[in-house]
Amino acid sequence: MKIVADMSLYPLKDGHLPDIIEFIEALQGQAGIEIVTNQLGTQLRGEFETVTAAITHCMRKAMMAPDPVVLVVKYLNVDVDIGTVPSLTPPITVGKNGGK
Repeated sequence: MKIVADMSLYPLKDGHLPDIIEFIEALQGQAGIEIVTNQLGTQLRGEFETVTAAITHCMRKAMMAPDPVVLVVKYLNVDVDIGTVPSLTPPITVGKNGGK
């Protein structure tokens, strides 16, 4: 079963950017998942076991650090393309007579 996970890491300390970059690089080192990162978070796509194992592996490393962190993860049990921007408007269908 393919899934998508949307996640954000919040290190609770000053100068947190290196911790976030290290976390994302650790995720990128995991095989078998597609990763897209933007300003709001990171999305992972792949087989259930592969995605959850990658998150668990990287989460364990981040949580073993001396500073506290918050990791927020949302899972979607649908295989969606995370590499494209979704349309926010519904498609318009035109009937036989040219009307909607």
